[in-house]
Amino acid sequence: MKPKREREKSDFASVSQDGVVADSDPKRHKPIPPSASENPLLPGFNYGDEDEDDESLRPPPPRNGHTGTPNGNGVQQEENEDDDDDDEFPVDQFKRSRDIEVRRDCPYLDTVNRQVLDFDFERFCSVSLSNLNVYACLVCGKYYQGRGKKSHAYTHSLEAGHHVYINLRTEKVYCLPDGYEISDPSLDDIRHVLNPRFTEEQVEKLDKTKQWSRALDGSDYLPGMVGLNNIKETDFVNVTIQSLMRVTPLRNFFLIPKNYQHCKSPLVHRFGELTRKIWHARNFKGQVSPHEFLQAVMKASKKRFRIGAQSDPVEFMSWLLNTLHSDLRSSKKNSSIIHECFQGELEVVKEIPNKTIAEKKENDDDLDGPSKPTDGVTENNGVITETYRMPFLMLGLDLPPPPLFQDVMEKNIIPQVPLFNILKKFDGEMVTEVVRPRIARMRYQVTRLPQYIILHMRRFTKNNFFVEKNPTLVNFPVKNLELKDYIPLPTPKENERFRSKYDLIANVVHDGKPGEGSYRVFVQRKSEELWYEMQDLHVSETLPQMVALSEAYMQIYEQQQ
Repeated sequence: MKPKREREKSDFASVSQDGVVADSDPKRHKPIPPSASENPLLPGFNYGDEDEDDESLRPPPPRNGHTGTPNGNGVQQEENEDDDDDDEFPVDQFKRSRDIEVRRDCPYLDTVNRQVLDFDFERFCSVSLSNLNVYACLVCGKYYQGRGKKSHAYTHSLEAGHHVYINLRTEKVYCLPDGYEISDPSLDDIRHVLNPRFTEEQVEKLDKTKQWSRALDGSDYLPGMVGLNNIKETDFVNVTIQSLMRVTPLRNFFLIPKNYQHCKSPLVHRFGELTRKIWHARNFKGQVSPHEFLQAVMKASKKRFRIGAQSDPVEFMSWLLNTLHSDLRSSKKNSSIIHECFQGELEVVKEIPNKTIAEKKENDDDLDGPSKPTDGVTENNGVITETYRMPFLMLGLDLPPPPLFQDVMEKNIIPQVPLFNILKKFDGEMVTEVVRPRIARMRYQVTRLPQYIILHMRRFTKNNFFVEKNPTLVNFPVKNLELKDYIPLPTPKENERFRSKYDLIANVVHDGKPGEGSYRVFVQRKSEELWYEMQDLHVSETLPQMVALSEAYMQIYEQQQ
C-alpha cells in the first residue's frame, strides 16, 4: 500500500501539448477544456460585456509576432515596452479581454419572434431588477442582465432554449450560450424599433408624406397619429403629448438626438425618445406606451404628477414646458426651443389702493413679494399704479359664470360665448379684479406674439367645499383667427411682416364631472389638413365642425407664415 500523499501525486501527471492527461491508467485519458481566454466561443465569468468597455482599458495587441501566453487567471499578457517582467504584471491592471467571434450565419435566427418585442418599458432585468448591461431575449421579449456564464441571460438561454439576445444599449445581437455576435442585416428592423432614427431630410418631409404604415398584426396606422397607452389615469399626459407633437419646430428638434446630446436631464431624453417612437414609420405595432417618459416625469416632478392619479393637463403642460426649458438652456444663452416656440410678452398695469399698502406696512409684510422688472410706479388719488412687462407661455381666459336658474322648460341652458369676447381680457382696457396676494385691479396687453399661442379656458373653480365645472361653450374659428381685430397689438419693426393670423392645431377637451372624467384631444394632420380625435389608444378621423362644438379646455394655435 502506498501512502495517501504518494497516491495523489501519481494521479496528477504531466499535460501533453494536445491537451490530454498522461496517466498511468490508459482508460482514464481525459481532454482538458481550454480556458475562457483561449476559446473565443466561451463567454467569461463576469456579468459585464467587454465589447462595451472603453477601448483604452484593453491591453495592446502583441507586436513583432509574439503571442501572449495565458497565465493562471486567464489574462493574456503581452510583451511590455519597458521590458518589465511579465510574471510581476498585476492582473487587475486591465480587464479580461476576449475576442468575440462575429458570424453572419446563426441557426437560431428563425426563432426570433417580432410579435412579442416591446421596447417601450423600462430597461430593467426581469430577475435582478438591475439596469446595467440589460439584454432583451428576441424569442420571448423578456429582459435579462449580462452575457457571462453566471448571468441571468445565460441561464435563461439554457433553461428555455432561447438563444438570440440584443443589447439594449449597444444594439449588438448575440447568440447564447455560444457567445458569438450575430451580424445579419435581417435584424436591422429590430434595431430601428429599439432606437428609431431620423435624418434631417426625413424630418423635413414628415409634414408632406401622406403614406400609411402597416403594423405586424396587419393593422394600418399613421406615423405621428398613433394612440398612446393609458397606463392608469394618465390621459392628462397623453393629450398634452399629442398636442405638443403638432408643434413642428419642437417636434423636429426632438427627432434628432444630436440637438440635445449635451443635456444630462433624463426627462429631455425620454421626451425625445417618445417623440421618435410616435413619428417612426417602421413600428411593430400601431401604438406607443409612454412608460419610460412617465417614470421620468414622476422623478422630475417629485411625484406631483404620477401614474394612478388624475391631474390637470394645463398644470402638466405648464410644468413640462418650464422644466424642459430649464433643462435645455445652456449657460451661454438663456433661450431654448421651448421659448422660441411659445414665449410671448405681456404688459401688466397694476392698480393697488393705498389703503392696502398701509395695512401691509403695519403688518411688516413684504410689499412686492418677488421683485419684478418695473417700468414705472406712479401714485394718483390714493391709488398706486405699477407697470411692468412679463413673459408668458400660455394665456388663461376667464369664462362668464353659467346661469343660476333654469329656463321655462326646467332645463339648464348651456350658455355660449365667442372666443373674441373672452380675449378682451388682453386688450389693455378691460379690468380684472384680483384678491390674492392683495386686492388689486389688473389690465393686460400683449406686446409680443409667440409663434405658437396656448390658450386655456378656466373651466374649473375651487371653493371651500368642492370643485365646480363651468359648462359654457366657447365658439372659436378652426382657421384664420385674426387677433388684431380684437386686441391691440404692437406695431412691427421696419422690414418685418406683421403676423397676427393663427390656425388651430390642437384642442384638448374635458368630458365628465370635475375631478373625475377624462380628457381627449382633437389634432390636425398637416399633410392632408384632416382632423383626428384621439383618446388614449383610440384614433379616429373627424370633421372640423365637430372640433368647434366641443367643450374646449386648452388650445394651441399656430401663427400663419
